[in-house]
Amino acid sequence: MRFTKMHGIGNDYVYVNCFQETVENPPEVAVRVSDRHFGIGSDGLILIKPSDRADFQMEMYNADGSLGAMCGNGIRCVAKYVYDYGLTDKTRISVETASGMKYLDLMIEQSRQDPDCANARGKVSQVRVDMGAPILEPARIPVDSSVFHSLSAVSSKDDTRMAARPIISREMPVGSETYAVTCVSMGNPHCIVPVEDVDALEIEKIGPLFETHPAFPDRVNTEFIKVIDRHTVQMRVWERGSGETLACGTGACAVAVACILNKWTDNEVTVKLRGGDLRIAWDQEQDTVYMTGPAATVFEGEIIL
Repeated sequence: MRFTKMHGIGNDYVYVNCFQETVENPPEVAVRVSDRHFGIGSDGLILIKPSDRADFQMEMYNADGSLGAMCGNGIRCVAKYVYDYGLTDKTRISVETASGMKYLDLMIEQSRQDPDCANARGKVSQVRVDMGAPILEPARIPVDSSVFHSLSAVSSKDDTRMAARPIISREMPVGSETYAVTCVSMGNPHCIVPVEDVDALEIEKIGPLFETHPAFPDRVNTEFIKVIDRHTVQMRVWERGSGETLACGTGACAVAVACILNKWTDNEVTVKLRGGDLRIAWDQEQDTVYMTGPAATVFEGEIIL
């Protein structure tokens, strides 16, 4: 199988051009290629496929073989791949995902090392993604609101109203601690948790407790954050099915939305992740989140499956 290794600020995936390749049993292949000792090494597998509804389709699998709905860093790399490898010459494309249609603006950079760069079509350096509207209704994230109801003195007649109420800075017991969490979906579920020291967090211990918490029937991605100022937030992420990754694009979007809802930041935020920075803006009039960040190609290869 021919593949290309790519990453968005350290969130790395193995990409396969399914216009040319056929991948049998993608969940099994995802586990195989993601292994950093016996495989290629990645946070998962992304298939670039034809679509009847969009310019391209993205199908993504986590490192454990589970099917993912959306990946913000991954979709930027899809945009870079299809342009750099000549599958399109458009600088605005549509991509079909399991969480809906996404629209991407490609920023092209000419190579300074190419003597004919004036005539070259260049390569994608940054991508701006219209991530759509954040989802705050617990049932659609999904979050089991009864976990939060049990912590409050509410009568049964209030259950319906409480079930639809967004989870914004609500207390939730996790292990032996209680955390104030905000829950957002950007096509996949996220739980945003403020902490005092992001760097010192023992994420490998606390991350799995959030991922498999009864409040999250489909598991959850958890972002541990510290607000630096009105325009800057530091973040680490524990992704369901992959563990800690250097970056998560949908997670950064969810973090920005959570910070804005809690009035911790303004509507445009730089989210500082371990792999680099993403610029996130929430246009609340249009109810649309925009994510801008880089995409990079690492190497190409062929693996015998």
